[in-house]
Parts: sequence; structure tokens; C-alpha cells
Amino acid sequence: MDNQPNNPLHGVKLADIVTKLQEKFGWEGLAAHVDVRCFQNDPSVKSSLKFLRKTPWAREKVEQLYVDTFFNTQEDDMATFQWKSIKK
Repeated sequence: MDNQPNNPLHGVKLADIVTKLQEKFGWEGLAAHVDVRCFQNDPSVKSSLKFLRKTPWAREKVEQLYVDTFFNTQEDDMATFQWKSIKK
């Protein structure tokens, strides 16, 4: 059995990634982050999965968005804190 403790995508299904991102951003927000038609025109999880499984570059972008959104929150919090400090 492969043990990949530093890989946040290990054991996560593509369907779960797309569903979670869609719940967070909505289809329009997802299309804004990853500019592909499967998120823009009549989007669904099923059509998105079909496209992403055939298109490695798009899948990589979606996976990176997932990691950035759900696993790099500490960096995002620090950037927000720094921005608020600068704004004062």
C-alpha cells in the first residue's frame, strides 16, 4: 500500500474534488478560476468529470485549485492579515 502523507490528493476522488469546489465557488466561480467550457456551458459534475479525465492540463488546474483552497488556508490567512495591516 502506498503511503503518501504529504500528498493532500491521496485517496481523494476527482468527483469529490469537483463537487467540493462547486459547492464552495458555484459553477460561475469555478469557471472564473479554471477557464474551461465544462464549467461554463450547461455544467454538471458528470460532464466535468468526463472532460477532466480526458484533459490532463485542466485536471491539474482543478486539483491545484482544490489544494490551494482547502489545504493552503494558513498562507491565505497570513496574506489577508498582511493586507488588513497595510490597509490601516
